[in-house]
Amino acid sequence: MAGLGNTVADLLRQQASWRSNLSDGMEPTTVPEVRGAGILDEIDETGPNPGNLRMFRYSPPDMRANAALVVVLHGCTQRAAAYADGAGWVELADRFGFCLLMPEQRRTNNPNLCFNWFLPGDTTRGAGEVTSIREMISRTVADCRIDPSRVFITGLSAGGAMTSAMLATYPEVFAGGAVIAGLPYQSATDIPGAFKVMSEARTLPSRDWAALVRQASQHKGPWPKVSIWHGADDRTVDPINAAEIAKQWTELHGTGQKPDLVEPHDLYTRRAWSAADGKPVVEEYIVPGLGHGTPLDTGSGDDQFGAAAPFLLEAGLSSSLRIAQFWGIATVPEQTSAPAPAPSRVQSTGVSTDVATLARPTTATRERVERKVETPERFDVGAIINRALRNAGLLK
Repeated sequence: MAGLGNTVADLLRQQASWRSNLSDGMEPTTVPEVRGAGILDEIDETGPNPGNLRMFRYSPPDMRANAALVVVLHGCTQRAAAYADGAGWVELADRFGFCLLMPEQRRTNNPNLCFNWFLPGDTTRGAGEVTSIREMISRTVADCRIDPSRVFITGLSAGGAMTSAMLATYPEVFAGGAVIAGLPYQSATDIPGAFKVMSEARTLPSRDWAALVRQASQHKGPWPKVSIWHGADDRTVDPINAAEIAKQWTELHGTGQKPDLVEPHDLYTRRAWSAADGKPVVEEYIVPGLGHGTPLDTGSGDDQFGAAAPFLLEAGLSSSLRIAQFWGIATVPEQTSAPAPAPSRVQSTGVSTDVATLARPTTATRERVERKVETPERFDVGAIINRALRNAGLLK
């Protein structure tokens, strides 16, 4: 890793130059198409928009009053509607009647369309991108007669890290969130720090992680429930970040660091932490063999959603469906749900952060998933650096 300091400094100067040369004229002017029966609109009059984001909204054909709202945040290089469609959220909205809000980054803010999850000016309550998203939520709740107690948020990669920021800065707004291949709130506060935490993670005691969230607003609880997803073979964002996110939110919920349930499965390992009433409030899925992206189970079945694409990865299970079920806004017939063994009580003490051990692929996993998924490339430090820089918005 020698010489990375000079590389990052050079790229910082390049980014400043890129921003000065970019204009909004580079943004697409037509509303994209999605595979849904409802209406996708771009809302031009968003209200206060200090983060200068675009606003897209999808309304399913049978959306009723007091529907739920799901805010979907795309990853770097992606467009909002394309990510929501590819991840299966449009199909889920059609089936279960909830509304989608899809904020989109502009190249004037970040050359690679990454949400600026690592900049304090965009992740502080009352300022920047988090406040733009909050204002978009307020408008959608009013326009579409959304039940304000059923607002949820999810995102991939930079969108996942921004999901962490939204849950921290406006926790009273959300009933739940889901962070996919993302990072804890305030794991980085500048671009060099973002590069570092993506490549090797940052570990803190759970109380210190929770303190960062508590300092972000005056909110004292209750806290949103949180679903965490990460591929064990992710070489862009270190999978250890998943365990650190879990530490941040289990401390806030007061569950203790030892998970209450563990579900080993050929396709994933799920850990869950429950509140006093026995209901899970934090869950973590580690998917063996999966790289950087949103896990999908594509096909025509009742529990299959989405379409594979870059950073939208066939994994044999639909993370979007599982997340919607965790939030309580989606149900499928029991006989069509993806199989899972009975959860087991955890006997060990403490929380393991050995993600590679936790989700080591089994023979059955490889046989099922490799029919659809290409074999991951070999470990390559140069490739890791390039991917990390791209996803941090530092490299085209």
